[in-house]
Amino acid sequence: MTNILVTGGAGYIGSHACKALKQAGYTPVTYDNLVTGWQDAVKFGPFERGDLSDRARLDAVFAEYRPAAVMHFAALSQVGEAMSEPGRYWRNNVAGSLTLIEAATAAGCLDFVFSSTCATYGEHDNVVLDENTPQEPLNAYGASKRAVEDILRDFGAAHGLNAVIFRYFNVAGADPETEVGEHHRPETHLIPVMLEAIDGTRPALTVHGTDYDTPDGTCIRDYVHVCDLVDAHVLGLKWLQAGKGSRVFNLGTGSGFSVMQVIEQSRSVTNRAVPFETGPRRAGDATKLVSGSVRAEEELGWTPRRSTLDRMIADAWAWHQNGHYEK
Repeated sequence: MTNILVTGGAGYIGSHACKALKQAGYTPVTYDNLVTGWQDAVKFGPFERGDLSDRARLDAVFAEYRPAAVMHFAALSQVGEAMSEPGRYWRNNVAGSLTLIEAATAAGCLDFVFSSTCATYGEHDNVVLDENTPQEPLNAYGASKRAVEDILRDFGAAHGLNAVIFRYFNVAGADPETEVGEHHRPETHLIPVMLEAIDGTRPALTVHGTDYDTPDGTCIRDYVHVCDLVDAHVLGLKWLQAGKGSRVFNLGTGSGFSVMQVIEQSRSVTNRAVPFETGPRRAGDATKLVSGSVRAEEELGWTPRRSTLDRMIADAWAWHQNGHYEK
């Protein structure tokens, strides 16, 4: 089977991508330093431990597996941390990605699927974001992802690298079979934090900001199921293998939900109260981020079938109750 190098394959989205690749007939080769990932999540192909900054290690992995393409998920991704430690984000996300891109190009691996983010857009109130929306990131996380997009374009012009770039919105849910799921150290994403608050394994959820210009005063986000998201990545890989060249795609549903709406839906799905308190806004948080994903639907044939709020919460709740990784 065709090998695909998956950086960050021991993480949340990367592990789901590895399962999707395996089901599509590929062999995912996980490359991960396990700083934020879990070795227990590597279940669908070989594992190579290494850091993106280690060019010699990357060269050895490319030489051994000769991957047909790279799926690049490995990155730091916490907005609050990006605001307080921007240097860490530029060093890890940009310099590390540059080393990976150089290694891939040197190895003749010229198909590249990149995990970018809607955070590159910044804040555009009352606008459905599409691929042509100006990129004005509010923090080092979004800025670092935008920089990697620029690097990929430059390497495309200079070396013939073809890249499918996915800018996606809030990823949620888990593998319905609970083989892999979402587990961060520490957990910061809304739905898993809320589920931990529901079962008492952490204090009450803090709602950061209730004075935004939204119907209930809380931030609005576009949530996409992780399984739908990784299905798009497999379609992006096939797009490249068909010789269609570089392209940018947004991945979302076009529907936004506020923090309070997510809390209400979680109460309905779990039949449990959601303990929460309110707190001040977090620096770097946009008021509303909602995707226009028409291009992905029309050109890739992608349909987010599982991305209803109740399904995402239900699958996350099933993982929370039945799945786990050993430390």
